[in-house]
Amino acid sequence: MSTPPPHEADVYVGLMSGTSLDGIDAVLAEIGPTGHPRLLHTHYLTYPDSLRAQLLALHTPQPDEIHLAALAANELACLYAKAVRALLDGIAPASVRAIGCHGQTLRHRPADGYTLQIGNAALLAELTGITVVADFRSRDIAAGGQGAPLVPAFHAQALQHPGVHRVIANIGGIANVTDLPVDGPVRGWDTGPGNMLLDAWIKRHNGAHYDRDGAWAASGTLHPGLLAALMKHAYLRLPPPKSAGREQFNLDWLDVTLSSLNEAITPADVQATLLEFTAISLADAVIRECKGTQALYVCGGGAHNAALMQRIRVLLPNVQVATTAALGIDPDWVEALAFAWLARQTLHRTPGNLPAVTGARGDRILGAIYPA
Repeated sequence: MSTPPPHEADVYVGLMSGTSLDGIDAVLAEIGPTGHPRLLHTHYLTYPDSLRAQLLALHTPQPDEIHLAALAANELACLYAKAVRALLDGIAPASVRAIGCHGQTLRHRPADGYTLQIGNAALLAELTGITVVADFRSRDIAAGGQGAPLVPAFHAQALQHPGVHRVIANIGGIANVTDLPVDGPVRGWDTGPGNMLLDAWIKRHNGAHYDRDGAWAASGTLHPGLLAALMKHAYLRLPPPKSAGREQFNLDWLDVTLSSLNEAITPADVQATLLEFTAISLADAVIRECKGTQALYVCGGGAHNAALMQRIRVLLPNVQVATTAALGIDPDWVEALAFAWLARQTLHRTPGNLPAVTGARGDRILGAIYPA
Protein backbone atom coordinates (compact mmCIF):
# COMPACT_ATOMS: atom_id res chain seq x y z
CA MET A 1 0.00 0.00 0.00
CA SER A 2 1.52 3.30 -1.09
CA THR A 3 1.92 6.23 1.28
CA PRO A 4 0.82 9.64 -0.04
CA PRO A 5 3.45 12.33 -0.55
CA PRO A 6 4.13 14.19 2.72
CA HIS A 7 2.90 17.54 1.37
CA GLU A 8 -0.59 16.29 0.58
CA ALA A 9 -3.67 16.37 2.80
CA ASP A 10 -5.92 13.33 2.92
CA VAL A 11 -9.53 12.87 3.91
CA TYR A 12 -10.42 10.31 6.59
CA VAL A 13 -13.58 9.05 8.23
CA GLY A 14 -13.59 8.48 11.98
CA LEU A 15 -16.19 6.23 13.63
CA MET A 16 -16.71 5.98 17.37
CA SER A 17 -19.24 3.92 19.31
CA GLY A 18 -18.41 3.90 23.00
CA THR A 19 -19.41 2.28 26.26
CA SER A 20 -22.55 4.41 26.50
CA LEU A 21 -24.05 2.20 23.76
CA ASP A 22 -26.04 5.15 22.41
CA GLY A 23 -24.99 5.19 18.76
CA ILE A 24 -22.33 6.02 16.19
CA ASP A 25 -20.42 9.29 15.94
CA ALA A 26 -19.10 9.74 12.40
CA VAL A 27 -16.79 12.51 11.17
CA LEU A 28 -15.15 13.40 7.88
CA ALA A 29 -11.85 15.17 8.41
CA GLU A 30 -9.04 16.49 6.29
CA ILE A 31 -5.63 15.85 7.82
CA GLY A 32 -2.53 17.45 6.37
CA PRO A 33 1.19 16.89 6.96
CA THR A 34 1.10 18.56 10.39
CA GLY A 35 -1.40 15.96 11.58
CA HIS A 36 -3.89 18.61 12.70
CA PRO A 37 -7.42 17.71 11.53
CA ARG A 38 -9.96 19.97 9.88
CA LEU A 39 -13.51 18.83 10.51
CA LEU A 40 -15.53 18.73 7.27
CA HIS A 41 -18.78 16.90 8.04
CA THR A 42 -20.42 15.04 10.92
CA HIS A 43 -23.24 12.53 11.32
CA TYR A 44 -24.80 10.72 14.25
CA LEU A 45 -26.71 7.44 13.97
CA THR A 46 -28.63 6.11 16.97
CA TYR A 47 -28.48 2.42 17.80
CA PRO A 48 -31.79 0.54 17.52
CA ASP A 49 -33.05 -0.46 20.96
CA SER A 50 -32.78 -4.13 19.98
CA LEU A 51 -29.08 -3.83 19.13
CA ARG A 52 -28.37 -1.80 22.26
CA ALA A 53 -29.98 -4.52 24.39
CA GLN A 54 -28.07 -7.25 22.54
CA LEU A 55 -24.72 -5.50 22.99
CA LEU A 56 -25.39 -4.89 26.66
CA ALA A 57 -26.23 -8.59 27.14
CA LEU A 58 -23.00 -9.60 25.40
CA HIS A 59 -20.96 -7.84 28.08
CA THR A 60 -21.60 -10.84 30.31
CA PRO A 61 -21.23 -14.55 29.44
CA GLN A 62 -24.28 -16.19 27.90
CA PRO A 63 -25.17 -19.28 25.83
CA ASP A 64 -24.05 -19.21 22.17
CA GLU A 65 -22.30 -15.88 22.72
CA ILE A 66 -19.73 -16.41 19.95
CA HIS A 67 -22.50 -16.75 17.37
CA LEU A 68 -24.48 -13.86 18.84
CA ALA A 69 -21.40 -11.64 18.92
CA ALA A 70 -20.65 -12.42 15.27
CA LEU A 71 -24.21 -11.51 14.26
CA ALA A 72 -23.99 -8.28 16.26
CA ALA A 73 -20.67 -7.48 14.56
CA ASN A 74 -22.32 -7.88 11.16
CA GLU A 75 -25.21 -5.62 12.18
CA LEU A 76 -22.74 -3.05 13.47
CA ALA A 77 -20.82 -3.12 10.17
CA CYS A 78 -24.06 -2.43 8.29
CA LEU A 79 -24.85 0.48 10.61
CA TYR A 80 -21.31 1.83 10.32
CA ALA A 81 -21.65 1.68 6.52
CA LYS A 82 -25.01 3.48 6.73
CA ALA A 83 -23.42 6.20 8.85
CA VAL A 84 -20.56 6.57 6.36
CA ARG A 85 -22.94 6.89 3.40
CA ALA A 86 -24.93 9.59 5.21
CA LEU A 87 -21.71 11.34 6.21
CA LEU A 88 -20.33 11.42 2.67
CA ASP A 89 -23.67 12.56 1.16
CA GLY A 90 -22.52 12.42 -2.45
CA ILE A 91 -18.77 12.61 -1.83
CA ALA A 92 -17.06 9.82 -3.74
CA PRO A 93 -15.79 7.00 -1.49
CA ALA A 94 -12.62 6.94 -3.60
CA SER A 95 -11.72 10.37 -2.23
CA VAL A 96 -11.52 8.97 1.32
CA ARG A 97 -8.13 7.56 2.28
CA ALA A 98 -9.44 5.33 5.07
CA ILE A 99 -12.02 4.80 7.78
CA GLY A 100 -10.76 4.63 11.35
CA CYS A 101 -13.26 2.49 13.26
CA HIS A 102 -12.96 1.90 17.00
CA GLY A 103 -15.63 -0.83 17.06
CA GLN A 104 -17.86 -1.72 19.99
CA THR A 105 -16.09 -2.98 23.09
CA LEU A 106 -17.48 -6.20 24.56
CA ARG A 107 -14.55 -7.10 26.81
CA HIS A 108 -11.58 -5.07 27.96
CA ARG A 109 -9.26 -7.26 30.02
CA PRO A 110 -5.70 -5.93 29.68
CA ALA A 111 -4.66 -7.80 32.85
CA ASP A 112 -5.51 -10.99 30.98
CA GLY A 113 -3.75 -9.81 27.83
CA TYR A 114 -6.71 -9.12 25.56
CA THR A 115 -9.40 -6.70 24.50
CA LEU A 116 -12.35 -7.26 22.16
CA GLN A 117 -14.00 -4.65 19.95
CA ILE A 118 -16.48 -6.00 17.39
CA GLY A 119 -17.69 -4.46 14.14
CA ASN A 120 -16.56 -6.73 11.27
CA ALA A 121 -14.11 -4.36 9.62
CA ALA A 122 -13.81 -6.63 6.57
CA LEU A 123 -17.54 -6.31 5.91
CA LEU A 124 -17.37 -2.55 6.47
CA ALA A 125 -14.63 -2.27 3.82
CA GLU A 126 -16.73 -4.37 1.46
CA LEU A 127 -19.87 -2.30 2.01
CA THR A 128 -18.21 1.10 1.66
CA GLY A 129 -15.41 0.45 -0.82
CA ILE A 130 -13.06 2.29 1.56
CA THR A 131 -9.99 0.96 3.36
CA VAL A 132 -10.77 0.35 7.04
CA VAL A 133 -8.37 0.53 9.96
CA ALA A 134 -9.67 -1.17 13.11
CA ASP A 135 -8.59 -3.10 16.24
CA PHE A 136 -6.47 -0.23 17.54
CA ARG A 137 -6.08 -1.45 21.11
CA SER A 138 -4.63 -4.94 20.62
CA ARG A 139 -1.09 -4.01 19.63
CA ASP A 140 -0.65 -1.78 22.66
CA ILE A 141 -1.85 -4.60 24.93
CA ALA A 142 0.53 -7.01 23.19
CA ALA A 143 3.31 -4.58 24.16
CA GLY A 144 2.28 -4.75 27.81
CA GLY A 145 0.00 -1.71 27.78
CA GLN A 146 -3.58 -1.10 28.82
CA GLY A 147 -4.73 -0.56 25.24
CA ALA A 148 -6.59 2.51 26.49
CA PRO A 149 -7.14 5.34 26.60
CA LEU A 150 -5.84 5.99 23.08
CA VAL A 151 -7.21 9.49 22.54
CA PRO A 152 -4.52 11.29 24.63
CA ALA A 153 -2.09 11.07 21.71
CA PHE A 154 -4.64 12.93 19.58
CA HIS A 155 -5.33 15.42 22.37
CA ALA A 156 -1.60 16.17 22.50
CA GLN A 157 -1.55 16.68 18.73
CA ALA A 158 -4.62 18.88 18.45
CA LEU A 159 -5.24 20.53 21.83
CA GLN A 160 -1.96 21.06 23.66
CA HIS A 161 -0.92 24.67 24.36
CA PRO A 162 2.73 25.77 24.74
CA GLY A 163 1.99 28.16 27.60
CA VAL A 164 -1.09 26.79 29.39
CA HIS A 165 -1.34 23.59 31.44
CA ARG A 166 -4.49 21.99 30.07
CA VAL A 167 -6.35 18.82 30.97
CA ILE A 168 -8.81 17.29 28.52
CA ALA A 169 -11.59 15.26 30.15
CA ASN A 170 -13.62 12.93 27.97
CA ILE A 171 -16.83 11.95 29.79
CA GLY A 172 -18.43 9.13 27.87
CA GLY A 173 -19.59 5.91 29.46
CA ILE A 174 -16.22 5.92 31.23
CA ALA A 175 -14.46 9.18 32.10
CA ASN A 176 -10.84 9.70 31.17
CA VAL A 177 -8.39 12.57 31.39
CA THR A 178 -5.39 13.67 29.36
CA ASP A 179 -2.81 15.76 31.21
CA LEU A 180 -1.13 18.25 28.87
CA PRO A 181 1.48 20.12 30.94
CA VAL A 182 3.60 22.87 29.48
CA ASP A 183 6.69 20.89 30.49
CA GLY A 184 6.79 17.17 31.11
CA PRO A 185 5.22 14.08 29.55
CA VAL A 186 1.65 13.78 28.34
CA ARG A 187 -0.27 11.37 30.58
CA GLY A 188 -3.78 9.98 30.52
CA TRP A 189 -5.98 7.37 32.16
CA ASP A 190 -9.57 6.43 32.95
CA THR A 191 -10.68 8.12 36.16
CA GLY A 192 -13.80 5.99 36.74
CA PRO A 193 -17.42 6.05 35.58
CA GLY A 194 -18.66 8.80 33.35
CA ASN A 195 -22.26 8.50 32.17
CA MET A 196 -22.44 4.71 32.38
CA LEU A 197 -24.03 4.31 35.81
CA LEU A 198 -26.14 7.45 35.41
CA ASP A 199 -27.57 6.16 32.12
CA ALA A 200 -28.18 2.65 33.44
CA TRP A 201 -29.93 3.89 36.59
CA ILE A 202 -32.30 6.26 34.80
CA LYS A 203 -33.05 3.59 32.19
CA ARG A 204 -34.05 1.17 34.95
CA HIS A 205 -36.30 3.62 36.80
CA ASN A 206 -37.58 6.11 34.22
CA GLY A 207 -37.08 4.32 30.90
CA ALA A 208 -34.94 7.16 29.52
CA HIS A 209 -31.59 6.55 27.83
CA TYR A 210 -29.92 9.44 29.66
CA ASP A 211 -30.57 12.15 32.24
CA ARG A 212 -31.03 15.28 30.13
CA ASP A 213 -29.01 18.17 31.64
CA GLY A 214 -28.71 16.08 34.82
CA ALA A 215 -32.22 17.25 35.73
CA TRP A 216 -33.24 14.06 37.54
CA ALA A 217 -29.98 14.01 39.49
CA ALA A 218 -30.53 17.67 40.41
CA SER A 219 -33.97 16.79 41.79
CA GLY A 220 -32.41 14.36 44.28
CA THR A 221 -30.22 14.80 47.34
CA LEU A 222 -26.67 13.52 47.73
CA HIS A 223 -26.50 10.51 50.07
CA PRO A 224 -23.15 10.72 51.95
CA GLY A 225 -23.17 7.06 53.01
CA LEU A 226 -23.69 5.81 49.46
CA LEU A 227 -21.03 8.17 48.10
CA ALA A 228 -18.54 6.94 50.70
CA ALA A 229 -19.31 3.33 49.75
CA LEU A 230 -18.89 4.05 46.04
CA MET A 231 -15.60 5.84 46.64
CA LYS A 232 -14.19 2.67 48.23
CA HIS A 233 -13.97 1.02 44.81
CA ALA A 234 -10.46 -0.41 44.51
CA TYR A 235 -10.01 0.98 40.98
CA LEU A 236 -9.94 4.55 42.27
CA ARG A 237 -6.88 3.82 44.39
CA LEU A 238 -4.83 2.36 41.53
CA PRO A 239 -2.10 4.62 40.14
CA PRO A 240 -2.01 5.38 36.41
CA PRO A 241 -1.60 3.95 33.87
CA LYS A 242 -4.98 2.27 34.16
CA SER A 243 -8.17 1.75 32.18
CA ALA A 244 -11.69 0.73 33.11
CA GLY A 245 -14.99 -0.41 31.63
CA ARG A 246 -18.21 -2.20 32.45
CA GLU A 247 -16.14 -4.87 34.14
CA GLN A 248 -15.49 -2.44 37.02
CA PHE A 249 -18.55 -0.17 37.04
CA ASN A 250 -21.95 -1.73 36.39
CA LEU A 251 -25.44 -2.07 37.85
CA ASP A 252 -24.64 -5.36 39.57
CA TRP A 253 -21.85 -3.65 41.52
CA LEU A 254 -24.14 -0.72 42.30
CA ASP A 255 -26.87 -3.06 43.53
CA VAL A 256 -24.46 -4.85 45.84
CA THR A 257 -23.23 -1.51 47.17
CA LEU A 258 -26.78 -0.33 47.81
CA SER A 259 -27.67 -3.58 49.57
CA SER A 260 -24.68 -3.23 51.88
CA LEU A 261 -26.10 0.01 53.30
CA ASN A 262 -29.26 -1.66 54.62
CA GLU A 263 -31.40 1.42 54.12
CA ALA A 264 -33.89 2.70 51.57
CA ILE A 265 -32.60 5.42 49.26
CA THR A 266 -34.92 7.03 46.73
CA PRO A 267 -33.96 6.51 43.08
CA ALA A 268 -33.52 10.27 42.57
CA ASP A 269 -31.13 10.43 45.53
CA VAL A 270 -29.14 7.53 44.06
CA GLN A 271 -28.92 9.44 40.76
CA ALA A 272 -27.74 12.57 42.55
CA THR A 273 -25.06 10.52 44.31
CA LEU A 274 -23.96 8.82 41.11
CA LEU A 275 -23.50 12.22 39.49
CA GLU A 276 -21.35 13.31 42.42
CA PHE A 277 -19.39 10.04 42.15
CA THR A 278 -18.52 10.81 38.51
CA ALA A 279 -17.63 14.43 39.31
CA ILE A 280 -15.53 13.78 42.40
CA SER A 281 -13.61 10.80 40.99
CA LEU A 282 -12.64 12.95 37.99
CA ALA A 283 -11.83 16.05 40.05
CA ASP A 284 -9.81 14.04 42.57
CA ALA A 285 -7.71 12.62 39.75
CA VAL A 286 -6.99 16.10 38.41
CA ILE A 287 -6.08 17.45 41.86
CA ARG A 288 -3.90 14.47 42.75
CA GLU A 289 -2.18 13.72 39.44
CA CYS A 290 -2.30 16.91 37.34
CA LYS A 291 -0.84 19.48 39.70
CA GLY A 292 -0.78 23.01 38.32
CA THR A 293 -3.71 22.54 35.95
CA GLN A 294 -4.96 25.88 34.67
CA ALA A 295 -7.79 24.80 32.39
CA LEU A 296 -9.98 21.71 32.03
CA TYR A 297 -11.84 21.14 28.77
CA VAL A 298 -14.62 18.55 28.67
CA CYS A 299 -15.78 16.53 25.67
CA GLY A 300 -18.14 13.59 25.25
CA GLY A 301 -21.76 13.32 26.34
CA GLY A 302 -20.98 14.56 29.84
CA ALA A 303 -20.25 17.99 28.38
CA HIS A 304 -24.02 18.40 27.90
CA ASN A 305 -24.89 17.50 31.49
CA ALA A 306 -25.29 20.94 33.08
CA ALA A 307 -25.50 19.57 36.63
CA LEU A 308 -22.34 17.50 36.16
CA MET A 309 -20.42 20.42 34.66
CA GLN A 310 -21.46 22.64 37.56
CA ARG A 311 -20.25 20.10 40.12
CA ILE A 312 -16.90 19.81 38.37
CA ARG A 313 -16.54 23.60 38.46
CA VAL A 314 -17.30 23.65 42.18
CA LEU A 315 -14.83 20.84 42.88
CA LEU A 316 -12.09 22.56 40.86
CA PRO A 317 -12.50 26.21 41.92
CA ASN A 318 -9.04 27.27 40.77
CA VAL A 319 -9.33 25.73 37.31
CA GLN A 320 -11.04 27.22 34.28
CA VAL A 321 -13.67 24.63 33.25
CA ALA A 322 -15.25 24.69 29.78
CA THR A 323 -15.99 22.32 26.91
CA THR A 324 -13.68 21.72 23.95
CA ALA A 325 -15.96 24.02 21.94
CA ALA A 326 -13.86 26.80 23.47
CA LEU A 327 -10.88 25.29 21.63
CA GLY A 328 -12.71 25.03 18.32
CA ILE A 329 -13.77 21.37 18.42
CA ASP A 330 -17.37 20.47 19.22
CA PRO A 331 -17.30 18.14 22.27
CA ASP A 332 -19.50 15.60 20.48
CA TRP A 333 -16.91 14.82 17.81
CA VAL A 334 -13.53 14.75 19.56
CA GLU A 335 -13.31 10.96 19.92
CA ALA A 336 -14.43 10.23 16.36
CA LEU A 337 -11.85 12.74 15.14
CA ALA A 338 -9.25 10.89 17.19
CA PHE A 339 -9.94 7.66 15.32
CA ALA A 340 -9.73 9.39 11.95
CA TRP A 341 -6.33 10.64 13.11
CA LEU A 342 -5.31 7.21 14.40
CA ALA A 343 -6.15 5.69 11.01
CA ARG A 344 -3.82 8.21 9.42
CA GLN A 345 -1.09 7.29 11.90
CA THR A 346 -1.46 3.63 10.95
CA LEU A 347 -1.29 4.20 7.20
CA HIS A 348 1.72 6.49 7.63
CA ARG A 349 3.37 3.82 9.76
CA THR A 350 3.57 6.24 12.68
CA PRO A 351 2.95 5.24 16.32
CA GLY A 352 -0.50 5.97 17.70
CA ASN A 353 0.01 5.16 21.37
CA LEU A 354 1.73 7.02 24.19
CA PRO A 355 3.61 4.59 26.46
CA ALA A 356 3.40 7.06 29.36
CA VAL A 357 -0.39 6.79 29.04
CA THR A 358 -0.95 3.10 28.40
CA GLY A 359 2.10 1.58 30.08
CA ALA A 360 3.24 -0.16 26.89
CA ARG A 361 6.92 -1.02 26.50
CA GLY A 362 7.30 1.54 23.75
CA ASP A 363 5.78 3.36 20.80
CA ARG A 364 3.71 1.08 18.56
CA ILE A 365 1.94 1.39 15.22
CA LEU A 366 -1.66 0.50 16.03
CA GLY A 367 -4.50 -1.04 14.07
CA ALA A 368 -5.27 -3.73 11.52
CA ILE A 369 -5.76 -2.66 7.88
CA TYR A 370 -8.57 -4.01 5.70
CA PRO A 371 -7.89 -2.69 2.17
CA ALA A 372 -10.78 -1.61 -0.02
